[in-house]
Amino acid sequence: MRVSVVTLFPEMFTALTDSGITRRAVERHLLSLALVNPRDYAGNKHGSVDDKPYGGGPGMVMSVAPLRSALQVARLAVEGSGKAQEKKPKVVYLTPQGQPLKQPLVESLAKEESLVLLCGRYEGIDERVVESDVDLEVSLGDYVISGGELAAMVLLDAIIRLQPGALGDENSAGQDSFSGRGWLDYPHFTRPETIDGQDVPAVLLSGDHAAIASWRLEQALKKTLLKRPDLLEPQVLKNSGVELSKQEIEIVARLQADLND
Repeated sequence: MRVSVVTLFPEMFTALTDSGITRRAVERHLLSLALVNPRDYAGNKHGSVDDKPYGGGPGMVMSVAPLRSALQVARLAVEGSGKAQEKKPKVVYLTPQGQPLKQPLVESLAKEESLVLLCGRYEGIDERVVESDVDLEVSLGDYVISGGELAAMVLLDAIIRLQPGALGDENSAGQDSFSGRGWLDYPHFTRPETIDGQDVPAVLLSGDHAAIASWRLEQALKKTLLKRPDLLEPQVLKNSGVELSKQEIEIVARLQADLND
């Protein structure tokens, strides 16, 4: 996968390229990462890439010209060859006004051959860039941070985890929270068997794989009901294309009855 990031702070991305799973993915060429700084295309001796907003108001707005030049370079950096070259990379703008970043969107973007991530700063970017150059707006949530870099790194980390060969165990990503059926992950335990008077659940020591699978399913549904009941609402399940099995319906009904007692 080929990704370009348009950012005023390319040095921030060493947190990805120098550490952990994401570093190994880059070293193994599972993902190539190009960093493009709009300041290099500012066209003025001060390297200014922002200006005062029309209509007044606080803060500064990132200007069209350096952003468009940087985006052009970023697109060229991730162009493929042959048929891959015919498909233009999707430009994703990280902004509080975007659609919430959720696992289905991560999974969709992880299938792209190339992406350009645009990181805003200050009061944001000129709306004409959003209207003409951006394909998708994405938000981490209903809050504001200083710029799009941290959001871009979160998105990249989530995408990299889904690249074949990025994780030590190929089944790990499919068992994460929000993956697969879309609810929270079941509890995990490791050695020692007993600590501070708390024991590992006996079923996990039984060697009975069917019983373990059943326990894990029930625990995942229980965690979801307790912490994120919205994920099990009928409309949410319908929108996700998830239909509960007979076993899952029985487990949810029993858990809800216990919670109501």
